[in-house]
Amino acid sequence: MDDLRNYINTLRHDFSKQTLDEKDAHFNPVTQFSKWFQEAVDSKVNEPNAMCLSTVSAEGKPSSRILLLRNFSEEGFVFYTNYTSRKGEEITANPNVALLFFWPELERQVRIEGKLIKQSKEESDLYFNSRPRTSKLGAWTSAQSKVIASRKVLDEEYKRLSDQFPGDDVPRPEHWGGYVLRPESMEFWQGRPSRLHDRILYTNEGQKWKIERLAP
Repeated sequence: MDDLRNYINTLRHDFSKQTLDEKDAHFNPVTQFSKWFQEAVDSKVNEPNAMCLSTVSAEGKPSSRILLLRNFSEEGFVFYTNYTSRKGEEITANPNVALLFFWPELERQVRIEGKLIKQSKEESDLYFNSRPRTSKLGAWTSAQSKVIASRKVLDEEYKRLSDQFPGDDVPRPEHWGGYVLRPESMEFWQGRPSRLHDRILYTNEGQKWKIERLAP
């Protein structure tokens, strides 16, 4: 254990691949995100749409988990989940959340903060219907975040639902759907040498975005 702690303390990486300057950053952070996301895709980053979602309970206790971004536009950033899960309950109590994308291959992070709203039923249906049948059945099978007795419970429920919905036409359960995060701030982080990283913060001021540099 001591060897492991010593190893952790000696881990060092000096970031030096790219830079980020205010004059090079697009005035619209969603456009800037799109540029960086495309570069992550082109660089073959493993699951570039993986992101950490942090929520806060009604008691003020934070929790985080990795999800997958499924769409983004000027309207916001979209993901899908079980509305009755722990995250769903926390979002109902407090819709203020944070997203974090980390692309280590490019030495980049993007932090997004804002409020979540539920996606329309029609849009959730559209995405749900594009999913593989197995994923559709999975959404029905799992009472996400609830305690279950064993793996067997899941397997038996999946089999029952597979028999109930034998074809591809599996309806979307009411407890499952999309959320849209409408960003209030977005921060772009580019690793630089000597821990003097570039941090560019966009803050939504209604009709425009304020752009500022933060100390690393």
